[in-house]
Amino acid sequence: MSIDRRKVALFASAAALRFLLFSAFPQLAELLTGRAEISTPVTSFKRSAFFQPVTAILYILVDLVSADAVIRIAQSGVARSSPLFTSPRKDIKWDEVAVGAAFLFDPFTIATCIARPTTVFTNCSILCAIAAAVGRRPVKSMLALAIAAYFSLYPALLLPPLILLCHDQSVGTKLSLANTASKLLSFFLGSLAWLLATSYMLTGQSWEFIRSTYGVHLLLPDLTPNVGLWWYFFIEMFDPFRAFFLGVFWLHLVSYVGGLCFRLRKQPLFVLTTLIGIFAVFQPYPSVADASLYFSLVPLYSHIFPLMRYTFFAIATVLYTTLLGPAFYYLWIYAGSGNANFFYAITLVWSLGLSIVVGECLFAVLRDEWEVDRPEMKGKDIRRI
Repeated sequence: MSIDRRKVALFASAAALRFLLFSAFPQLAELLTGRAEISTPVTSFKRSAFFQPVTAILYILVDLVSADAVIRIAQSGVARSSPLFTSPRKDIKWDEVAVGAAFLFDPFTIATCIARPTTVFTNCSILCAIAAAVGRRPVKSMLALAIAAYFSLYPALLLPPLILLCHDQSVGTKLSLANTASKLLSFFLGSLAWLLATSYMLTGQSWEFIRSTYGVHLLLPDLTPNVGLWWYFFIEMFDPFRAFFLGVFWLHLVSYVGGLCFRLRKQPLFVLTTLIGIFAVFQPYPSVADASLYFSLVPLYSHIFPLMRYTFFAIATVLYTTLLGPAFYYLWIYAGSGNANFFYAITLVWSLGLSIVVGECLFAVLRDEWEVDRPEMKGKDIRRI
C-alpha cells in the first residue's frame, strides 16, 4: 500500500501546529475554554492541569481523524457525481489534500481544538458517519451517527438524509428504500439504546443523566450567552409562553429536514451539508465549532462556486463578525460600557453571514441541477419575474 506523502506532511504539520499552541501558550487553552463563541453550557471543558497533556494529544488525534474522514469523502467524488445525479461541472474540483488542509488549518477548527469542547467528538462522529456512508459501509455509518447523537441531540436529525445516502451508494443491492431505511433505523436506535444503557449503568443505574444532558438541549434551562439566537429571545420571554415558543423553535429546526430531503433527493450529501449549516445557525447552543464543521464540507462543492452571486459579501460578513464578536463581548461583560444588545447584535450578523453562505450554496446547487434539465440556459443570467 503506497503512502501519500502529501497527506502525511499535512497531518504532521497540523499536529505540530496544535501541539505548539498547547505547549508554548498554556494560557491560550484556558482563555479559549471560557469564550462564549467556542464553549457553550453543554460542550465546555473544565480544565485539569494533571490531564492537560493527555487531553491535548487526544484532541489533536480527533482532529486528524476528522480530517481523514473529510479527505475520504472528497476522494469518493459523491459531491460531484452520484448514482442519481452528475454535475455538468464535475471536472472542477479541489484536490482531496487541499480539502483536508482547508479543515485542519481553518482558524475555527484550530481554536476549537485548543478550547477542547465536546463538540470536537460530535463533529468527528458526523464526519466519520458520512465517510462510511459514501464508502458503502452503512452499518458503520449508523454506529458513528448514533455516537454523534449520544454526544449531542441535533445529529439525530441527520438520520433521514444519511439513510438516503447509504441507500444510493448501495449499488447492486435489490433492497427497496423502505427496507434499507427500516434496517438502518433499527441499527441506529439499537446502537443509541446500547450507549444510553451503558451510561445508565455507569451512573449508578439512574436515568437522571438524560435530564441533565439532553434535557438541557430540549428545555434550554441555561441562558448563558453564545453565538446562537435562542438565549436572548428566551431571556426576554414571559414564562407562560416559554413552552410554546420552545416548541416553535424546535419545530422550525426540524422542518428543514423533510423539505430538503424531498427537494434534493438526488443529492443527499448536499442535504447533509446544508442541514449542518442550518444547525450551526438555529440549534439551541451553537458555537464556531459547528460552523467549522459546515465549512469543512463546503469545499467538496467547489464546482458550484462559479454559480454563487454574493461570495464576497458572505465572506466579509463572517470575517467582520469574527473580529468584532469578541470585542463586543468584552465591552459588555468586562468593560461594562455596553449591554447584552451589543453582543446579541453581532451574533445576529454572524447568523446572517452563515445564512448567506448556506443560501448561496443552495442556490448554486439548484442552478446546477436546473442546467442539467435545461442545458440551453447554461451561462445565462436568472432574473426574477
